[in-house]
Amino acid sequence: MDFLNLIAIPLIARFCLVIMFPFSAFDKIVHWKEAMQQATSSFLPGGAVLIVIAIVVEFVTPVCIVIGWHDRLAAFVLAGFCAVTALLYHPFWKYPHFWSRPGEGRSHFWDFLKNFGLVGGLLLLVIGGIPVSASSVLNHPLSSAPYAGAASMPSSSGSASNAQP
Repeated sequence: MDFLNLIAIPLIARFCLVIMFPFSAFDKIVHWKEAMQQATSSFLPGGAVLIVIAIVVEFVTPVCIVIGWHDRLAAFVLAGFCAVTALLYHPFWKYPHFWSRPGEGRSHFWDFLKNFGLVGGLLLLVIGGIPVSASSVLNHPLSSAPYAGAASMPSSSGSASNAQP
C-alpha cells in the first residue's frame, strides 16, 4: 500500500498534469508553419526562436516534473510559460461579444482560462511541500495539509494553557 500511496498516485497526478505539453511540442514541430503564424501574432520578435524555446520547455519541464528532478523549478518555469502564453496568444478581450457569439474570441477565452488552470496546478507543485499519502487524503477528504494532519493528532494536554498567543 505504501507504493500506491507514496509513489504511484502522486506520479499519476504529475503525469496527468503535464501530459499535454510534449504533444504540444511535437505538434509545433510537425505543424511548423502554423506555429510560426501563432508565434508572430504577438508583439514579440523572433518567432522561430520563440517556437524553439517553447518546444524545449514543453519537452524538458514535464519530464523533470514527472521524474522529480528539479521538479519545483520545472513547474515554476512551466507555470510562467502557461501564463505568458495565455496573455500573449489568447487575448479574448480583443473580440467584442466574445462570450455571446461562437467563434475565435470564445475559443481564446476558454484557452486563456485553461492555461491559468494549469498555472494553478503547477504552482501547487512549487509550493506543495511534503506530499501526503493517498490514505491520508481518504482519511481526511475535506481538509488539506497541514490542517488534516493536525486535526487528527491527539493533544498532549487537555489544557488550553498550552496554546500559543
